[in-house]
Amino acid sequence: MSKPIIAITAGDINGVGYEILLKGIADPHICEICKPIVYGNAKIARVHLQTMDEEYHNLQFNLIQSPREAKDGRLNLITCYPDDTPVNLGESTPEAGKASYLSLERATNDLKEGLVDALVTAPINKENIQSETFRFSGHTEYLTQQFGHGGDSLMMMVSEMMRVALVCNHVPLCKVPEMVTEERILHKLDVLNRTLQTDFMVRKPRIAVLALNPHAGDNGLLGTEEQEIIIPALRKANEQGIWAFGPYSADGFFGAGKYVHFDAVLAMYHDQGLIPFKSLDMNGVNFTAGLDIIRTSPDHGTAYDHAGKNTANAQSFAHALYMAIDLLRTRAESKELVKDPLPFEDKRPERENRQPKNLNFLNPTENNDK
Repeated sequence: MSKPIIAITAGDINGVGYEILLKGIADPHICEICKPIVYGNAKIARVHLQTMDEEYHNLQFNLIQSPREAKDGRLNLITCYPDDTPVNLGESTPEAGKASYLSLERATNDLKEGLVDALVTAPINKENIQSETFRFSGHTEYLTQQFGHGGDSLMMMVSEMMRVALVCNHVPLCKVPEMVTEERILHKLDVLNRTLQTDFMVRKPRIAVLALNPHAGDNGLLGTEEQEIIIPALRKANEQGIWAFGPYSADGFFGAGKYVHFDAVLAMYHDQGLIPFKSLDMNGVNFTAGLDIIRTSPDHGTAYDHAGKNTANAQSFAHALYMAIDLLRTRAESKELVKDPLPFEDKRPERENRQPKNLNFLNPTENNDK
């Protein structure tokens, strides 16, 4: 099997994107397992290299026009914006936003053409990248529009400790209640269940679903979304063969470490899932699940306060790069496993319910703070 070609976008040129990707791909082992292609600019990359440890100063790029020209064992780079693009480390500028978009656009087009196998994105600034051609709240929403085929993706944070997916991604908190619908929860559970099976090789995933309100609504005293929306969605998911448990009050769920008993957690909104995730492991990976393509990224932002200071931690980026390569392998294995299956006749005696006995939904009062 040939080495996978991994497209790496440089992100915001004034943030830590170049530093973390340069530290990550400088590891000789990376070129042994893939062909990395940076979508950015070599001159701007060298500006960042000069702020880093001396061991990185002699890194050389193989400048190419197309992924077809990528060389094995080299740090390949496709130029996406001009050499004179101004670099103002630690600052948000319109020029940095435009450069971020040009890098992402070129890598996305090459991914559509099948010229690269997976995409790893360095952080962008969600405000300065906005333009007539980019009106999205982040990478996830942009890539969903490009590759979603009319469907929906799933924002998923992955680490060795847990996997957390979101019902609502980058939306204002005041809009979350109207977006938490039975249909949306059921769809997200379906996408999550399938990606756990296909991308993470979990045969029968166990998924914990968090409540929207404190104490899971306290039997309607603190909100009715659990009783009217979330629990009906879980019942339908169970009827479809998805093992979804809950709804759990988020504070008690994470505080008591219940996440270790599940293959993934579905949170209702961004901070509900990402605050505990990042508190436990700041080196996780952001994975856009539910799409035909593979995209990963570090689980942090541009970190302007670290830009140009050689203090950025590249572990999350490295994990994102390795995970993209692993996902290519597991997806290929999953396709092979289901190809030309033998006919199966179920001769087991009929049962009314073959699901686990403990699928009963929690009584919301069990989630109360004592």
